[in-house]
Amino acid sequence: MRWLCDEMLGRLARLLRAAGYDTLLAEGGTADERLLAQARREGRTLLTRDRRLTEAAGADGFLVGGQSVVEQAQALGTAFRIDWLHAPFTRCLVDNTVVRPASADEMVALPPSIRGLPGPFNTCPCCGRLYWPGSHVRRLSMTLERLSRHRL
Repeated sequence: MRWLCDEMLGRLARLLRAAGYDTLLAEGGTADERLLAQARREGRTLLTRDRRLTEAAGADGFLVGGQSVVEQAQALGTAFRIDWLHAPFTRCLVDNTVVRPASADEMVALPPSIRGLPGPFNTCPCCGRLYWPGSHVRRLSMTLERLSRHRL
């Protein structure tokens, strides 16, 4: 599954990326026509909270309900039977690029207290962001596990 989230769904886009899904986030102010064209051209489902945009997208769109990101993810997961444990933490949460293991040279940029953790340590080849299994990953992992149980 490949997704395109409109600008209102930044937190949902990040959660989908955390689960390993190819998810783009539209820049603020992107015209509806451009979003629709991009979704169709790239074979993505357009996720939005805009009823008119959903209607214009037809089968290529989904109206996301719920107020919190967890409610939104539950609604999406129910409609599309999303596996929230698909490929956790294999994509950059910021730019959607597939991450790769960090090299020793890249790990030098980590704080010394982090380097002692068991890993894995990954980096985004696009933006250079480093990822490690800290408290943020633990919290996101718990959210993904809760969403996975909700689907059953």
